[in-house]
Amino acid sequence: MTMNERVDVLIVGGGPGGLACAADLAAGGVRVLLAERKAKIGAKVCAGGITWNGLIRLVPEALIEAAFPEQHIVTGRQRAVVAEANPIVATVNRERLGQWMAQRAAAAGADLRTGCRVLRVEGGRATLEDTAGRQTRITFDFLVGADGSNSLVRRSLGLPARAVGLGLNAMLPGRHARMEWHLRADLFGCGYGWVFPHAEEVSVGAYTAASGLSGRALRERLLAWAAAQGMRIDADTVRAGLVNFDYRGLRFDRTFLVGDAAGLASGLTGEGIHPALISGRTVARLILDPAAATAALDLLVRHQHRHRRLVALAGPHRRFCGLLMETLVVLLRLKILDFRALEMAR
Repeated sequence: MTMNERVDVLIVGGGPGGLACAADLAAGGVRVLLAERKAKIGAKVCAGGITWNGLIRLVPEALIEAAFPEQHIVTGRQRAVVAEANPIVATVNRERLGQWMAQRAAAAGADLRTGCRVLRVEGGRATLEDTAGRQTRITFDFLVGADGSNSLVRRSLGLPARAVGLGLNAMLPGRHARMEWHLRADLFGCGYGWVFPHAEEVSVGAYTAASGLSGRALRERLLAWAAAQGMRIDADTVRAGLVNFDYRGLRFDRTFLVGDAAGLASGLTGEGIHPALISGRTVARLILDPAAATAALDLLVRHQHRHRRLVALAGPHRRFCGLLMETLVVLLRLKILDFRALEMAR
């Protein structure tokens, strides 16, 4: 038997964007249901990097696994170290971050349901199914798609996602002293390899966009590059995640998109946590007050468009991309360019 429920807002997806939106809406007295298809909130293919301007100062210190005021940048021709007084990038465990945000949203009064898959959405109604196969028909006033790069809600709006990057990540046991960015256009096209230390593990991965590389080719290059760095990765432990940077808007009548579902990630770096938070909180404000200011989102969109234009310009041309990366590192070394200029949060 199908159960029937009514809520003010249905949020699909329990990532940072959906949880931030749910917490703010619930705190504003709105009846919110958040449906997360996974059994546990938080886990995602992600290097776990957060920036000083983006999130480092906003989360409890206990969630920070490692913080780095120095960033080591390597290309095929040069090396550079960028240093600041405050941590430039820190790492967090995505599952722990998600659980912390879920606790805040639940404490505000949001109804969070895990292991809850949205089968379809249409005309102010959605059908949800739990792990036991029980279905619930939800009637809502507003729908928020926070369900990632392969968003069901986005597809229900008929919006394609043509500008998509690919990230591969593996977690290796042990410690590493440096946070490293390897800008190797010959290997990763308009992307990079990374070494992001956590508390007792190291995230090693690669990201690329507009390079024409298949997932298999990128994985082979990641494994070979990591081995050259003295880090051997078991191919079976590599996890893949899409990064949608095809932004086409946030609001579509009574349906909203946030984070990767909206295509708000950076096509240049793959950064997605900060865009998810900004868009999630903006959507909550707009539902509570349609005339609310959107200055933070507007600034984010400008940065996102700039990153997307760079990818469109350099991505298909490996030599030009390599030249651009070498130039960027020279500018960083000469302190003409600030490392934070490459961030989405500024």
